[in-house]
This record gives sequence, C-alpha cells and structure tokens, in this order.
Amino acid sequence: MEKIPESHMRLLKDPVHPNLATVMPDGRPQVHPVWCDYDGTYVRFNTAKGRQKDDNLRREPYATLLLLDPDDPHFWMEIRGDVAERIEGGPADDHIDSLANKYLGKESYPYRRADEVRVMYKIEPERILVSGNGD
Repeated sequence: MEKIPESHMRLLKDPVHPNLATVMPDGRPQVHPVWCDYDGTYVRFNTAKGRQKDDNLRREPYATLLLLDPDDPHFWMEIRGDVAERIEGGPADDHIDSLANKYLGKESYPYRRADEVRVMYKIEPERILVSGNGD
C-alpha cells in the first residue's frame, strides 16, 4: 500500500469531485465523477448496486481515481488500486449521508431512492501519482 502524500491530502479532505475510472466488459474505460473520502487507509466512494461502475468493479475489482484541484488544474493526484472491500446496506447508507454532509452540507443524502441498495467501495492505494506542490 502506498501512502497519500501530505502535500496532496487536501484533495481528499476538501469536497473535490474526483473522476473514477473502471473497466467496461469490452475492455474500454468508463469514467464517472464520484464523491469520496479517506479513512486513513482506504479511499472510499459510494454508489448504488447495479450501476455501471458497480457492475464493472464486481467484475474487475480495481480502479483509478483522479482528484483535480478545481482552482489549479496543475495540482492533482491520481490513485490506482484494488478494491479492498465492498460494503452494502447500513454502513454504506451511513457513508453516503456522511458524503452528502461533506459535499452538500446536508445531514442525509437527498437523492436516495427507496428501491436502491447503497454500496461503499474501499480502494487500497497501490500507486499514487501527483503533480503540483500544493502552494
């Protein structure tokens, strides 16, 4: 596991919208913006069961996240890694509420659908690339 550089930690702490890249069944990349956080070990993001990124990660359990500073496009961090854990239900519901607080300032996720099952993915950083110095 690779350590997140302190110089780029704010990209995980601030409400930056990373792009998540996964692999489609035909081998082509699929990229989608997500919300994420960092628990000190894993980069975590949330989706709903059955969405394309969920299907892709169940089949090919690795991903790349690109976090780009919205005020400085030359300051970014790319995190590549394997899925360390996939959690459905209660803890994933709590996680999306936490992300809604981070990104929207709301206590609970306002776009929840009654028929969806939330899924939290934990990505173990295995390769980290950075650009910019954070000044």
